[in-house]
Amino acid sequence: MTTNTRSARPVAVYTDADDSDITPGVKLLEAAGYTVRVLGTRDAAEIIAGARDAEVLLPGYASVTREIIEALPNLRVIALMSMGFDYVDIDAATERGVWVTNVPGAATEEVATHALAILLHAVRQLPFYLDSATPRDWNSRAAVAPARLSETTLGLVGLGKIGRELARLAGPLFGRVLGYDPLLPDTAEVRADLERLGVTRTDLDEVRRSSHVLSLHLPLTPETERMVDAEFIGEMPQGAVLVNVSRGALIDEPALAAALDAGQLSAAALDVLSEEPPSDGHPLVGRRDVVLTPHIAYFSARTEIEYVRIQAQNGASFAENGVPDSPVNRPAEHAVRALAAAERTPRS
Repeated sequence: MTTNTRSARPVAVYTDADDSDITPGVKLLEAAGYTVRVLGTRDAAEIIAGARDAEVLLPGYASVTREIIEALPNLRVIALMSMGFDYVDIDAATERGVWVTNVPGAATEEVATHALAILLHAVRQLPFYLDSATPRDWNSRAAVAPARLSETTLGLVGLGKIGRELARLAGPLFGRVLGYDPLLPDTAEVRADLERLGVTRTDLDEVRRSSHVLSLHLPLTPETERMVDAEFIGEMPQGAVLVNVSRGALIDEPALAAALDAGQLSAAALDVLSEEPPSDGHPLVGRRDVVLTPHIAYFSARTEIEYVRIQAQNGASFAENGVPDSPVNRPAEHAVRALAAAERTPRS
């Protein structure tokens, strides 16, 4: 899927698209004046070879490393098709004057709804009872009866858009909702919003020790990577349920498996793993006490369109205004000025 390659037109390159229909994004970028190229690869060497002249790079699932960023001299924007941006070297992009953008809020409703669905699935022990709904096992019961939701506490680690939407959806089902987020400002507006949602804001220790169902809504950063380790899990209530629809690497997965084996946790509800797809023998795959879906929480008929549109629109907006719509970084000013000056030089 390639337009004509006149050198006067800036170039936008999709690395990989997988199962997404990027046709609307290609059309949007072409209308903004770009020559569009689709590589169909996540391989770093192939991306460097095929995107050497790219001004806009549009990854699907491909990692964008410092090596890639430094090898693309014309690069100005890395436009992601996701809310998360942990697979891009943000520091390298910022140093090189390259904007990194994401798709904020596009799947808030979907991810929160999915979190509620899988946590209910886990709390009500549906993997066990779906398997036992046979004539032979009809009267089987799980070893421990499920708790009544109205007598339990939901804990939210992360009170961004998705965490608060889950509070709105799930709050009426639980006895109380606790929330922790060190980055959320403590303003009158925020306090009023949390009060409206029925969320009691507290510290991480209180959320961890008091929540019968604990749901993670955090970005993956060096500070949050594997924060849910054996020590963290060991301080959760006996028989609690852990939910994760954010990033798999927030959890020390062997520690989670060990906690499930020991009965410290009764179940986990996960849409993400640190390795996707998981390798054979992954300790969290194929268990009755783990509700696992294949990183699909974001997916709906609406987001299937919006992710592609917003990703491409960031490139189009940069072409029109010099600034993309939803940046997650602020490139070094000296690098931006140098690139802008180079752009003013007539192209051969």
